[in-house]
Amino acid sequence: MTAKKNAIEDNALAGFVLDQLCEIPDLEIRRMFGGHGLYSGDTFFAILHKECLFFKTHEKTRPRYEACGMKPFRPSARQTLRTYYEVPVDILEDDVRLAEWAREAIACQIKAQAEKPRARRRK
Repeated sequence: MTAKKNAIEDNALAGFVLDQLCEIPDLEIRRMFGGHGLYSGDTFFAILHKECLFFKTHEKTRPRYEACGMKPFRPSARQTLRTYYEVPVDILEDDVRLAEWAREAIACQIKAQAEKPRARRRK
């Protein structure tokens, strides 16, 4: 728990999210992107940035975020990560629903990793 506490001591949202997602296995938070990345084991599935939480999405889950008026993660004016969308506040505040959405985000990331073309080895 020390690593988690060190990573979140300056971010109240990070502590709240960790509490809300306590049932996610091997949950860990790491500093990145000028914010924090959330992992379940080795699976990177969420970004905390500027007091907002973004989950990994794919073509089947993304419309639900868009229907709620949520936007993709945009760390700068020149960069947008269209596979990470902001989590609606009503979901963030409901630990059961947030955990459901987190499990979907984890599944999205696992699927995306499995679909990545493997690098060819040089002979």
